[in-house]
Amino acid sequence: MKKNIFSVFGVALAISSITLLSSCGDGSAPEAEGTATESAEENAMTGQSGVQDDESMKDIVKVAVGSKDHTTLVAALQAAEYVDVLANAGPFTVFAPTNDAFAKLPAGTVENLVKPENKATLRDILEYHVAVAVYKPEMLRDGQVINMANMGNITINVKDGKITVNGKANVIATVYASNGVIHVVDNVLLEEKKK
Repeated sequence: MKKNIFSVFGVALAISSITLLSSCGDGSAPEAEGTATESAEENAMTGQSGVQDDESMKDIVKVAVGSKDHTTLVAALQAAEYVDVLANAGPFTVFAPTNDAFAKLPAGTVENLVKPENKATLRDILEYHVAVAVYKPEMLRDGQVINMANMGNITINVKDGKITVNGKANVIATVYASNGVIHVVDNVLLEEKKK
């Protein structure tokens, strides 16, 4: 976070210096001013997920990006334009399907979902994997119903210390992040829509 504040301060200082140079008649100032302005615009467009911080605990997005088992989930978050949402303060609980979990879906499903025209459907599916609260493993109880970001509900099952979601997805690992908790699951959660 500190590095990002310093880079914004540096860009502001550079713009001030360029403005001062251009008022003195330096011929190279206008070109340099355009470069500084473009850099400031690029920094403004990266959002929360673009903040450089190698010292603090990683947020949910940075944990997922660093996992070789979650490249499909990261690609889906990018296609749905949800990367910055899950990089925010939270708190969040994410039930994160592995690449193998996505591979269990019918052939072509993921490729179809990441198309721009299917963004709303993809967002709904991703939101069904996110709760706006922190649910650590020890907080999960058999039969517990949790409301998800898409307003759907999941049901937790706990038997012999093993946690499953909707009776289909097993929690195979739990990872803590700065803005919540990630429960790695071995199946994609698909909401059963009421008719």
